[in-house]
Amino acid sequence: MDKINEIMDLLINKGLVINDYLEVKRLKSGTTEGILYTILCKKKPIYVIKIDHPRIISATEEFLLAYKKVKLLPDVLYTDHKKEFIVYSYIPGETHYNRGSKVEWMNILTKELFNHYEKVDKDIPWGRVNGIHRRSWSDFNRSSFESSKMNIGKLLPSEDHKRVELLVNILNTYHYQEEKYYLHGDTGVHNFVYSCNQLKGVIDPSPLIGPKVYDFTYAFCSSPDSLDVHTIFSSFSLWNGNASLTKEQLLNEVVFQLYTRIGVCIKVHPHDLNGYMEAWERWRKYLP
Repeated sequence: MDKINEIMDLLINKGLVINDYLEVKRLKSGTTEGILYTILCKKKPIYVIKIDHPRIISATEEFLLAYKKVKLLPDVLYTDHKKEFIVYSYIPGETHYNRGSKVEWMNILTKELFNHYEKVDKDIPWGRVNGIHRRSWSDFNRSSFESSKMNIGKLLPSEDHKRVELLVNILNTYHYQEEKYYLHGDTGVHNFVYSCNQLKGVIDPSPLIGPKVYDFTYAFCSSPDSLDVHTIFSSFSLWNGNASLTKEQLLNEVVFQLYTRIGVCIKVHPHDLNGYMEAWERWRKYLP
């Protein structure tokens, strides 16, 4: 508690929060490895304090400041000069649950987040800002395929694994022309804040340099419900610059994303596995 007390004293002394009926409560960290607290004023949460490794805090701050005009993202109140913690606005609601229809929240994401993504300099390497840099997006996909194949194993027939590998090679031909974007990198329902069955916010960036379609298909495949062509095409129609991406490529990207999602699902949230396997039976027809 000493650390959080120090932080609160600092925020009060700087005049960033007013010491009036303030409380601090520890939050469950969910998928983040950092330690999270909420600052409450008169019992109402107003800010989140995230304590983590300096590289994580730096990446979070840089992303949130780069996209500070995006209303779905929290506003940065303060970042420690040593990058040991960051304080940002609290978005009321809950992650995962009471989401409303996928087409509705995908449409909001497309219009209010993905359409605001900015291109980055071609010399900036592909891959995780805080992780392994890749020579190409194809290298990123190849690594994702290998780890997913190992996790999935015999859950899918060997023919499906071979066809997905062929699909990766097809995707590689697209990605030579891909432009690099500054992405959130973890756009899943576990990082979406919902209230009254509506999407209200997006939290916990894991910044990634990649094609814009990655975050789009990642969001679509982040829950096993409504994994249908109508939903993906409806949201895709709202995507600025979608003329550069054919429907065939979009379907290929979804199939690959779904495959990698099954690999993650087995390890992280096996309760969703049946839903993903049912979806796979519908989507595998698009495999080469």
